[in-house]
Amino acid sequence: MLRTNRPLCLAIALALSAPALAETAPADAGAEPAERLERITVSASTSRTPESDAALPNTITVITAEDLRQQLTFTNDLSVVLANLVPAFAPGRQKMTSFGESLRGRQPLYLVDGVPQSTPLRDGSRDAHTIDPAFIDRVEIIHGSNALHGLGGSGGIINIITKAAPGEDGTFHDVSVNANTALPDRADGSGWRAAYLFGARSGDVDFVGGASYARQGMYYDANGRRIAVNNVQGDLMDAAGNNLYAKLGWNLAPGQRLQATINRYDLEGDGDYVSVPGDYRAGRPATSIKGPPLARPPRNRSDSLNLDYSAKIAGGDALAQLFFVDYKGRFGGTLYRNFFGNDPNATWIDQSQNVSQKTGGKFSYSRGDVGGVPLRLTFGLDLIRDRTYQRMIVSDLDWVPKTTYESVSPLVQAEYWVGENVMIAGGLRHESGRLKVGDYVTLPQYGAQHVAGGEPSMRDTLPNLGVVWHVTDALNVYASYAEGYNVADVGRILRAIDRPGQRVDDLVDLTPVVSDNREIGIEYDDSRWFGQLAAYWSDSDLGSILVYDPAAQVYNVQRQATKIKGLEASAGLRFGDGHKVGVAYARADGQYASLPDGEPDTDLQGINIAPNRLNAYWEQRWADDLSTRLQASKNYDRGFDSAAGNRIAAFRGYTTVDLYARYALPVGALSVGVENVTNRQYVSYYSQTTPSNADYASGRGRTLSVGWSHRF
Repeated sequence: MLRTNRPLCLAIALALSAPALAETAPADAGAEPAERLERITVSASTSRTPESDAALPNTITVITAEDLRQQLTFTNDLSVVLANLVPAFAPGRQKMTSFGESLRGRQPLYLVDGVPQSTPLRDGSRDAHTIDPAFIDRVEIIHGSNALHGLGGSGGIINIITKAAPGEDGTFHDVSVNANTALPDRADGSGWRAAYLFGARSGDVDFVGGASYARQGMYYDANGRRIAVNNVQGDLMDAAGNNLYAKLGWNLAPGQRLQATINRYDLEGDGDYVSVPGDYRAGRPATSIKGPPLARPPRNRSDSLNLDYSAKIAGGDALAQLFFVDYKGRFGGTLYRNFFGNDPNATWIDQSQNVSQKTGGKFSYSRGDVGGVPLRLTFGLDLIRDRTYQRMIVSDLDWVPKTTYESVSPLVQAEYWVGENVMIAGGLRHESGRLKVGDYVTLPQYGAQHVAGGEPSMRDTLPNLGVVWHVTDALNVYASYAEGYNVADVGRILRAIDRPGQRVDDLVDLTPVVSDNREIGIEYDDSRWFGQLAAYWSDSDLGSILVYDPAAQVYNVQRQATKIKGLEASAGLRFGDGHKVGVAYARADGQYASLPDGEPDTDLQGINIAPNRLNAYWEQRWADDLSTRLQASKNYDRGFDSAAGNRIAAFRGYTTVDLYARYALPVGALSVGVENVTNRQYVSYYSQTTPSNADYASGRGRTLSVGWSHRF
């Protein structure tokens, strides 16, 4: 296999999803002799360890630019792309919200070039929609809990790497357009998107930037019914989005670089449709009809600035990053009864907006061959300040008070080679954070409780340790242990206080969530056959899970012990030039304690854990100008039982099949995709496992997408 000369890798495991492997095999891999199994290469913004052979021996997946190009023919939804390529990721909801889209049974941390996109103090679950996929070069995914980037990452890390300028002096223009429609065609069932990207390099200065615009009509299920629009959490259909993106780089001197990236993303519903509740007991999905919503439609707005500096200093690599993110997530309107608590017959329409501002810095210095031995040491320091609140727009009341989280987190990471075949990696990260909340009053619906503010502190030292053994040139085995750190959805806890005399400092629910990830794996790649098998166990003594309250029709945070175990496997075959088949499977089982201080005894609900899933694909290059990909995704049946063995909920699985073709034209290339080729009627995983008539929604039926792209 082709070597890389900057192996910034996090893991020696092959990517779980075979089509998403960071492959560097020659075109006719079968004709080449087997070489040493190449470790997956990821960026320093993911690994935190420049010029390193490994940081954490975990399973990772790299979704390449080619993978994205294929998948974005079907969908502009990154969550669906992840579900199509990573079985350990829950099925995508096809909504603006990523609520319930877990990785290995826990919530992943989304990053863009290493910048966190989450709003953990009041989790709005919009992390997957802060940048248009037109500006994404690849996606690097670490499976399992870890603390490489601090707060978050209990389920893993999803780092979105943006596109870069050309590698040599010159310019390029990227133009792409795409249109999609339900089959059979409906007047309001179509959408389109267009993007332009310009890149240039001249000497030591380079630039890349562009703009995109997308407008999506309604989705239809396989039975020809409009899918229910989510008027509160937000939707990708009946919506329009735009994105402005720019990156400017300057090579100050040999080995020194300064880079600035700005991004403005805006996605907003059109508000032309409202949902009609279904009946989940009768199996009748919710639908949509034309009509105005109760209030302004949901919106996602994210503005970010990212400054990166790198330099060769004293034989090592220094990295510094400063970032600022201003995020506003508006939710749709809700009809409240007796909102002000003074008239049981009164009604009130209001909507809320989640506002979060993050300022932070990441600094590290790494040097290899320390003391003349095969030892690399990396020292780092992370600083972050996150200020979040949720405000009712009409009544101008705070639902979640202004809450600030500040942390100072030093880290050290080491890797040592024993001979040429065994690598040992380990490190420590110390999280020292403080939560600041002033005195506040809850909404009238909670009794307008006066809550005394406070400044609870959170401290923990998080270790990681792993070993990799290169058994042969084609076979590797590894084992690792890593801990991740998070806080519960603080805003959801603070806003729901309905008892007098409460103090923030006394709320045990603000205790940080520490989850571990123990993993063993084996991988094989002889340039023709490839495969991977990994098993993991993840526990948390005081977890943070979401449990549905049918009376209030909301999810509440429960702090209970959780235990998750799973298996991930993949296998595939490369044959000839551009021909490849593969299959990947993920299984996860999880329980939480139904009683305080008890042992896990109740199945995690669907909002917290994915079904067992299998993805398969066949890629074929028929000629130099024609290639195809046929892919299938199977979600298996799943039941959810209480501690007493009673069935709480059930999921009826389904299988979808997609077909992609790309044909090179004299100018540009034509891409054609058919999503859900068999027109399988199904109700989404989230909807089946969430007992709500309003959210009981179907998935998309057969959909045709046609796109054209050209670089000149």
